[in-house]
Amino acid sequence: MKPPRRPRALSREDAHLWGEIAKLITPLRARVTLRKPKLTVVDATPAAKATPKISPAKGIAKKLAPAPKPVPAMPVAIPGPVAAVAPAKPVKRVVRLGAGAPPAPAAPVRPAFVPAPAPPGLERRERQRISRGLLAIEGRIDLHGLYQAEAHAALVGFLMRARAAGHARVLVVTGKGGEDAYAERGVLRRSVPHWLRGADLRPIVLGFEEAARHHGGAGALYVRLRRR
Repeated sequence: MKPPRRPRALSREDAHLWGEIAKLITPLRARVTLRKPKLTVVDATPAAKATPKISPAKGIAKKLAPAPKPVPAMPVAIPGPVAAVAPAKPVKRVVRLGAGAPPAPAAPVRPAFVPAPAPPGLERRERQRISRGLLAIEGRIDLHGLYQAEAHAALVGFLMRARAAGHARVLVVTGKGGEDAYAERGVLRRSVPHWLRGADLRPIVLGFEEAARHHGGAGALYVRLRRR
């Protein structure tokens, strides 16, 4: 085995040449090696609390310290029964108009209804003369047996025609009906006097009165017409 060669020593010229070459060479940047951080495993179980060490002097002082006095409890008020409160009465507000405001106009006062006077009865002398035949009866209508609507229409038409003809005295037969004046058979006997006082016949009827016995008595009426 050959012995290793010994490195040859540089001459001055070689050293000078190497120094010039080294000036021309740009040194490489140092490589940075990143080291991974070490992970430390932490125990999730909380550490047991260390029992504080109490010196013997402090323990004796705590034993000799007087116990705190209990605080007396404050008395609690118990509410009593609530008394019933009467509801407040509504207050009426009166609104007054200002001095410069004009007064409200007064509501018009409606005139009181005054019914028209009923046609007066015939004079006693005139009735006697009619019953004795001294004054002629110029017209006659018999409503006996008709319904109210038919009787009313027939009566109005008859009186209008009689007045247009210039008649002054006519006889209207209603029928006596039964003994009870308010029975169904006495309807016309009760209704005809109201019709003669009505607004449609009042302008032409001057008066009426119960007829004499031989002209029908309680079942007939003498009617006096107004002059045209």
